[in-house]
Amino acid sequence: MAAETYGAQPVYLDYNATAPMRPEALKATYDALCAVGNASSIHHHGRDAASRVDQARRQLADLLSCSPGELIFTSGATEANNLALQAAYAHRGLIIVSAVEHPAVLETARALTDNTSGALVILPVASGGQIDPDTFRAAVQQHGTALVSIMLANNETGVITDLAPLAEAAHAAGALVHTDATQYVGRLPLDLSDLDVDMLSLSAHKFGGPQGVGALFIRRGTPLPQHPLVFGGGHERGWRAGTLNVPGIVGLGAAAEAVRRQLGDEIPRITKLRDLLEGELLARLPGSHVNGAHTLRLPGVTSITFPGTPADALLASMPDVAASDGSACSAGAPSPSHVLLAMGLSREAADSTLRFSLGYATTEQEVRRAIDTTERAVTHVQTVMDASTGP
Repeated sequence: MAAETYGAQPVYLDYNATAPMRPEALKATYDALCAVGNASSIHHHGRDAASRVDQARRQLADLLSCSPGELIFTSGATEANNLALQAAYAHRGLIIVSAVEHPAVLETARALTDNTSGALVILPVASGGQIDPDTFRAAVQQHGTALVSIMLANNETGVITDLAPLAEAAHAAGALVHTDATQYVGRLPLDLSDLDVDMLSLSAHKFGGPQGVGALFIRRGTPLPQHPLVFGGGHERGWRAGTLNVPGIVGLGAAAEAVRRQLGDEIPRITKLRDLLEGELLARLPGSHVNGAHTLRLPGVTSITFPGTPADALLASMPDVAASDGSACSAGAPSPSHVLLAMGLSREAADSTLRFSLGYATTEQEVRRAIDTTERAVTHVQTVMDASTGP
């Protein structure tokens, strides 16, 4: 429909699913692909590969303000979350999470604690998507030396967790703290010398690196016995066996370096575009509302409910705009978003919600195209539904 009208490529507003590779990361990945060498080999080619990996580790450490030796490269945040939770659960035997965690945390926690009464505590959230601090403190004080895993920013709504006071309360009770920072890293500044978490997971492709590579931060001195998921040659200091994905790791490092240099300019620009998108859609489509609107959110993420307008029908009516009807990792699931349900939305409202996520390459022209297209699509779907339920 709109693609023919504008004569342009579809608008990509699904950065929370995956971001386009940054030019710096694309070039670095390509250069590494053109080279040859196993980073474990001691000859020239192996040393070259190892040097590239070391540089990428430093680049990521510089972005996070941590030591390179505290970073373990993985295939992505899902593996990093599994690695963190399984190691900590084997050590502590109890996990506390929030109801709005990504499935990579929730399902891992459920699998680890299956048939173990009281080994998993799932904390509710308020309508804005935030955890009540008093409820959290009561839980960690009751359960003591548990593992606490609370995401830093929600993948569906962009709602940001005020993690510092929660981590302080958890540590005071003797708990370990892990955070899934997949959506936060590369979107806002993060200083691990100030944020007192024991472990943190991330994925490169959320901030412009290649898919299939991520990292787990484990703070030096954390009382966590080594508990690898895969056994073999003892790579990554024994935490993750297997030949390193040198091109992917190099691309991650280049993306991290680009973010470190460019983020200060990107944040206000992307926030302005997000606000334009929300403001226009809410003004043009009365009754629509933003989930988590009155809480702190990521600059480029908005979750908008269009009441009575099924998201799948809406997306089918706007093929020239790439958005999401929920978390990309659970796309196609028959049940509505567990995040929106936990925030108090009805099943119908959750099923009538779209997530738009903007990023470093999004332009104002693309946002305005998306506004026009979404308005037409919502009007079209509502007209069709009204006709089908008429007398």
